[in-house]
Formats: sequence, C-alpha cells, structure tokens
Amino acid sequence: MLDEPLGLTVHTLPPVKGVVGGDAGRTRAGRLKMLAVLAVCAAPVIASYFTYYVIRPESRRNYGELIDPQRPLPPITATSLQGRAMALPSLRGQWLLISVAGGACDARCEKHLYLQRQLREGLGKEKERVDWVWLVTDDAPVRAALLPALAQATVLRVDARQLAQWLAPANGSQLADHLYLVDPLGNWMMRFPASGTAEVDTAAAKNIKRDLDRLLRASESWDQPGRPGH
Repeated sequence: MLDEPLGLTVHTLPPVKGVVGGDAGRTRAGRLKMLAVLAVCAAPVIASYFTYYVIRPESRRNYGELIDPQRPLPPITATSLQGRAMALPSLRGQWLLISVAGGACDARCEKHLYLQRQLREGLGKEKERVDWVWLVTDDAPVRAALLPALAQATVLRVDARQLAQWLAPANGSQLADHLYLVDPLGNWMMRFPASGTAEVDTAAAKNIKRDLDRLLRASESWDQPGRPGH
C-alpha cells in the first residue's frame, strides 16, 4: 500500500503559450509554402517580362510605347458580325494585335487591317500565338468586299464609350490612329505610334514586327499557341 497521497496534478498538458505559438508557426509556414508555390508558377512570366523590359541593350529599345500600369481586358460584352455575344475577357490566352475603327472602314482602317494581317503572317510558325482583332465602334455595316480579307481576323462590335475607358490614344491622336497590343494574360501593354505616309508605314511595319518577335521569344517558355480549353 502506497504511503504517499494520490497526486491530482496533470503534468502532460502543454503550456497555453506553447499551443498558441505552435499554431501561429504552422500558419506562417503554410503561408510561406503558398507564396512559394505562387512564385514558382509566376516565375516564367516574370522572367520573360524582366528579360524584355530590363535585360536588353540600349540599341534594342522597343518601338511601341509601353503602358504602365498595364490595363486588363474589361468586362465588356462585344458582338460578332453574326450577332453572337462574346465577353471581351474571353480573348485572353493569345497575343492580340488590335485596331479600332467604325464599320465603314476608311483608308486608314483598311491600311491597319492589311498591316495586321501581314504582320501576323510574317511571324511564320509563331503566328498561331497571335490573333489580329478589329474592334468596330459603331453599327455601320462592314462592306462585303472586306469580308474575305477578314476570314482569319476576330471582328467584334463594342460600345465606343466603354472601349475608351480601356484603350487610350497618345496625346493629340485618336483611338483609331494606333495599333494596340494585349498580352496572353489579357493586359493591354503596348501602343504603337500612329501611322502616316506609305514610307513611314513601311518602317513602322518592320519596327512593330521586331517588337512582336522579341516579345514572342521572351514569352515562349510559358505561352503556347491557342487558348486554354480550346
């Protein structure tokens, strides 16, 4: 028979501070792991943009004007020429070379459409990573004579006022004066200078293609032809 009284003290419970501290430590560790996963996923995108924007000789300055901050595709509902509704953000997943004009399509509009088609074709095997897009800002009918040349284009009618809250021209220019570039993540990131004479347009085409070539090379590790799920 034991001579000592029975002790009622429980010695196996950890201190409250230890429990709280352990939970906080596990929470911090979980957050760090999550951030590490996000960093790994985003690394190729960040690296490609860093390569293009930062690690380049002075002689390789881009022709297009970089948009800072970049502007994501807005939740605008557009309409195809066949009347089918389409959310503008659904265009994500491809590089987009965009022109803007009314449906009547004047000489400048035709020149832009021709330039967009030629630039895309000039990319060779990389052309499948680029869509050329005409955003029509009114209800004017598109001439039947233009339709065959637009077979490979994405043509969408959009509200002009809504579009002007996303794209913007350079000072002293109009929205229809420029070509605009959107990256596969859906960000408007570059605006090309307004076109002018035939000689200037020839030089502009070479400069735009050079910018496109560099961007496609810089993003080839993470950008693939076609949209995800298509």
